[in-house]
Amino acid sequence: MGERFPLLERYRAMCVMRAFEEACLEGVRNGELRGELHLAVGQEGVAAGMLGTLRQTDWMVSTHRSHLHAIAKGVPLRPLLAEIYEKATGLCGGKGGHLHLFAPEQRFSTTGIVGSSLPVALGHAYAARLDGTDDVAVGITGDGGVNTGQFHETLNMAAIWQLPLVIVVENNRYAISVPSRDVTAGPGIAERARAYGAWGSRVDGTDVELMADGFRAAVGHARAGEGPALLEATCFRFRGHFEGDVDHYRSEEEKRRMIAEGDPLRIAAARLLDRGQADAATLSAIEADARRTMRSLLHEVRADPPPPPADAFRDVLARNPR
Repeated sequence: MGERFPLLERYRAMCVMRAFEEACLEGVRNGELRGELHLAVGQEGVAAGMLGTLRQTDWMVSTHRSHLHAIAKGVPLRPLLAEIYEKATGLCGGKGGHLHLFAPEQRFSTTGIVGSSLPVALGHAYAARLDGTDDVAVGITGDGGVNTGQFHETLNMAAIWQLPLVIVVENNRYAISVPSRDVTAGPGIAERARAYGAWGSRVDGTDVELMADGFRAAVGHARAGEGPALLEATCFRFRGHFEGDVDHYRSEEEKRRMIAEGDPLRIAAARLLDRGQADAATLSAIEADARRTMRSLLHEVRADPPPPPADAFRDVLARNPR
């Protein structure tokens, strides 16, 4: 499981991730955030399972549901939250917002278009090859993204050139409102890797330890120069596709069952108690501390100024430094 991130530390990270999403949700309820907001409550096990495997020099390109991946890649919480709240202190000066996060120091970026994270990650993997490093690039998509042309083109090119690319598919079983089982042909997503001669595996993403093992294996394969890896992580999305989604396509019984059986925080907490690695009081304190820290952070961010109108045309075009 890795000395650097034992289960208790992964649990702590998942508590921070959930508290972060709750802080974002508060902005929607209060009318502070505009536009669609896509939260990953229930999918913390996938992101926390990535901790301890990647280097800072590895790239990660995420989707419209990206906050937890950013946290896993080491993007600082304050500028991340400030960007989502459209503040001048945000990662992109408050002008990118929730869908367009970019943290070059942590080599993390996002795209709001389904499936389009993958060809960007492919470019980073190709750059690593040209630079002669053993860095890897991680492209994240969802079960809906695997039915786009970008998925197949990316995997095909990565396999032909044996590039150090890891594709992580967060399979939360719904492509917006469409059950993935109704629109995904073949034996499954992970099995598609075989058609390209690539490494492929499926893991239970609600189990953070299984996710950690699977992600470590995928990254190790790509970093060793053996070509791309495809990791399918099954999980549950507890909230609608976006905040405001009426979520009529899932029954209340199904949603209750998701939370009862597939909450990665509950699964990890139960295991920690069973192993005697933590008691109930310790776990409650960790959860409370995460929420308290996030409330304090949100209070600070709310006091930050919005982007000044004079900066509207700054950073719009890249300038050649030569």
